[in-house]
Amino acid sequence: MEKKKKDTLRQLLAYAGNYKGLTFLGMALSAVAMVLGMLPYICIWLVARDLIRVAPDWTSASGIGGYGWMAFSSAVAGIVVYFAALMCTHLAAFRTATNIRKSCMERLMHAPLGYFDNNASGYLRNRINGAASETETLLAHNMADITGTAAMFLTMLVLLVVFDWRMGLACLMAAIISVLAMFTMMGGKNARLMMEYQTAQDNLAKAGTEYVRGIPVVKVFQQTVYSFTAFKKAIDEYSEKAKTYTGVICRVPQSVNLTFTEGAFVFLVPVAVLLAPRAFALGDYVSLLSDFAFYAVFSAIISTALAKVMFASSGIMMAETALARVETAANAPQLPVSAAPKEPMDNSIEFQDVSFTYDGSDVPALDHVSFEAKAGQTIALVGPSGGGKTTAASLAARFWDVSDGSVLVGGADVREIDPHVLMDHIAFVFQNNQLFKTSILENVRAARPEASREEVLEALSQARCDDIIEKLPDGIDTQIGSKGTYLSGGEQQRIALARAILKDSPIVLLDEATAFADPENEVLIQKAFTQLTKGRTVMMIAHRLTTVMGADRIIVLAEGKVAEQGTHEELLAAGGLYAHMWADYQQAVLWKIGKEA
Repeated sequence: MEKKKKDTLRQLLAYAGNYKGLTFLGMALSAVAMVLGMLPYICIWLVARDLIRVAPDWTSASGIGGYGWMAFSSAVAGIVVYFAALMCTHLAAFRTATNIRKSCMERLMHAPLGYFDNNASGYLRNRINGAASETETLLAHNMADITGTAAMFLTMLVLLVVFDWRMGLACLMAAIISVLAMFTMMGGKNARLMMEYQTAQDNLAKAGTEYVRGIPVVKVFQQTVYSFTAFKKAIDEYSEKAKTYTGVICRVPQSVNLTFTEGAFVFLVPVAVLLAPRAFALGDYVSLLSDFAFYAVFSAIISTALAKVMFASSGIMMAETALARVETAANAPQLPVSAAPKEPMDNSIEFQDVSFTYDGSDVPALDHVSFEAKAGQTIALVGPSGGGKTTAASLAARFWDVSDGSVLVGGADVREIDPHVLMDHIAFVFQNNQLFKTSILENVRAARPEASREEVLEALSQARCDDIIEKLPDGIDTQIGSKGTYLSGGEQQRIALARAILKDSPIVLLDEATAFADPENEVLIQKAFTQLTKGRTVMMIAHRLTTVMGADRIIVLAEGKVAEQGTHEELLAAGGLYAHMWADYQQAVLWKIGKEA
């Protein structure tokens, strides 16, 4: 357990970079602040000692005013120093959290694009941003409190010698019992149970969010009882872990902890009773009473200090969990970059005996696939669902690296082309394009940030977006997704097409770009395709076979293999899989709802 804590702190301090020194400075200042904060208690003891010595002639006590000012000055100094300590630790904590986010984002920037298919943006954002924030408490507060508490106990050991060691040990007994109780709750095998409890808490939050988001679908299909099953399971699991941890494991140790830390004064009474006869016999009752007064007042800060230790232990466990969650992004696979990158010679695409298997799968998504699209040609990938069409398009853009064989763009293996150069050569239009929550101008300009306003307007016009711009209150400066301005799926697709047109890349990948468009939008999108694909090499995926009739070459993929390839007429004449798909498609188009004649 101790090793894990050290590893956690080492990882966090590594992220702190040049601000690591501020963490140590803050910890040192916190220790000084704790010692300064204890001086008023010593002053109280000095006041009590002087008053007891001159009792009942209180007016003859001469140094009380000086002790008061000393207590006030040390208290103010302790507050100022502690504030400075927290300033240092907070600056370091914020920088650490920022560096965690930057490090993860830098890692993700070099991850293959296919990685984001399996790791949604919301999931990654929660992992990076939420987990980074959870480390701030440990570095900003807990580390300073741990150091301050350690300084307090060292000071107490000194006071044991300076004042009365027997009463000092009585106060320390409460602290020792409290530490043992906290270790019982959080140490050993119970640390694993604490992790399971936090995992159950995360699962509950996730299941609750999914349930709330799915309420519209649940209500439409009247599946409330069934849909609630997963949420209820998460609730039951959390409830069981919470009851086990808090009701069984923590109940007795926490009761003991609170009893002895809050009642540390109780240990002083029997010690004072045992010491009283000897003190009165020797006439040293003044020292006994003054020492008793000091430790009685001093025992009040023990519970506060130990509570900080407990919160610090919780902060370390939270930081461990946070770092484990960050690892999803921090260990994202990196896209290898060739040391001697090659430039594409033209805009052709060629698959040479390509095989590819997704991680965790035993069945190849593509199995020894070979085909070619010459520069300026349009090829279409068709076939049953799961045949490998989208995988092939993804490999052309190097979303993943092939398992065997090679994918060539312009005669160069995509693995040997600089990723930035490859992305400049390819424009994408997918079926689920997303628009940013910014203006239409900036959405389109994302393809080419240096583009002028006139160039953006021209791209929008070529994508048949004039009717969209005309109805928006601020034209191309209208903010998407704010103030009630939303676009339909087909309209979003046309904006995405404008983005691809503005990019002006020589190769275009189209993946079911009209899948979610209504008939009116589909007609406009098809017209925009004509402008987008003019003079370019196009690889398109489509289930509506009428959209691929004019392709220079049609590749039919089934079960990860090339079943057949050729032109529309050639494939129909062959009478193979494509011919059967065409017959089924024609029948589906002619199908109508109505009574049989």
